[in-house]
Amino acid sequence: MHEKRILVTGCSSGIGLASALYLQQAGWQVFASARRAEDVEKLRPQFPLALQMDVDSSESIRAGVARVLEQTGGMLDAVFSNAGFGQPGAVEDIPRNALRQQFETNVFGTWELVSEVLPVMRRQGHGRILFNSSVLGFAPMRWRGAYNASKFALEGMVDTLRLELDGTGIQVSLVEPGPIVSRFRPNALQHFLAHVDHRRSVHADVYERELQRLQKEGEAIISLKTRLKEILSLYGPKESMPIIYEQNITKKDASRRPFSYKMEDWMKRSYCLLQGLR
Repeated sequence: MHEKRILVTGCSSGIGLASALYLQQAGWQVFASARRAEDVEKLRPQFPLALQMDVDSSESIRAGVARVLEQTGGMLDAVFSNAGFGQPGAVEDIPRNALRQQFETNVFGTWELVSEVLPVMRRQGHGRILFNSSVLGFAPMRWRGAYNASKFALEGMVDTLRLELDGTGIQVSLVEPGPIVSRFRPNALQHFLAHVDHRRSVHADVYERELQRLQKEGEAIISLKTRLKEILSLYGPKESMPIIYEQNITKKDASRRPFSYKMEDWMKRSYCLLQGLR
């Protein structure tokens, strides 16, 4: 049996990097990708097959997939579409160019990557594509309108793709993680300061509190109590409140499982999805 081959996007830090390491330790041939050349160089000691791929660029996606296929003899067992970022800010404060950038990375790049790898998986008669969404693609949160919208769009695409691929041997899975320790928060802060005029906004007081939180050292964790209040405000009484779930829909089993916030558990669940295990 051949060594399974997977392309993972967004491996400079966080979920992408941790997942790539876990998969490599489990015996997969991992093509870890990152947007910036300097991040690729940092990956190379651990991932000799690391490559540069910017999902905002059609040319970069095509070149990256072509490079992977050159080294695998035209085969690819799985893709983990993980690259993405969050653009904080109230809906009314997000300019069009910031919204476009959010969708370029979180939706359009993912869409195009799928279009590049599906012909390969169709030819070989099998494959699995795993998408990293967010709990905010399931239950929205205030001040995250652009990010919420991008993840809701991603989930609509994945649900449609699942229907269209039925019977092809290509499986589609989606996970909805909550807060994870990574560079997500510093990156979000950078985009917030670049695009939101927070001092002149009607939400200036809220933004000041958010800035204090985003600038703190340590884990990027919103308290569970705060998050539950957000969800309860949308769904009513506690008894009717939804659980945060991981989606794994295949022909054999359509299930939703409560999701863990621990990186170690996340990696194990992702690995099980890629292996087709339950």
